[in-house]
Amino acid sequence: MKIEKEIQQKKFKDVYQKTAINITFTASWIMTHNTGCLKPFGISPQQYNILRILKGQYPNPVTVKLLTERMIDKMSNASRLVEKLKQKGLVERCECEEDRRQVDVCISDKGLKVLAEMSDTLDKRLCENWNMTKEEATEQNKILDKMRG
Repeated sequence: MKIEKEIQQKKFKDVYQKTAINITFTASWIMTHNTGCLKPFGISPQQYNILRILKGQYPNPVTVKLLTERMIDKMSNASRLVEKLKQKGLVERCECEEDRRQVDVCISDKGLKVLAEMSDTLDKRLCENWNMTKEEATEQNKILDKMRG
């Protein structure tokens, strides 16, 4: 559906303003869909992001600082998110051997299993809801990467 109809606005200042609004609206639309998919698992999108980062580093542990640097939502409190995931048994904390003041984080076996289920759910939902071919998605990625410089 066209952005004009979605937000009920007929005119924009220029094509750049329309693009910015369209990207912002679409990001929110994706986040809403993702949140709905993750809700049955009791996981927030930010917690999902932490689990994906940890899986990417698996089996190596990572610091909370690294998680913060790699998170999509830079305003998230990674320490708090890790603690919530620990309470659910999805991550493990361990003392760093080189620096005892530093805490390392690893995804647990349970976390790997739950992440796989969540990823399957999200992937299926995205494929059902996106009206875009793989080629179009590839081109869209190129455009978004170019936009950020």
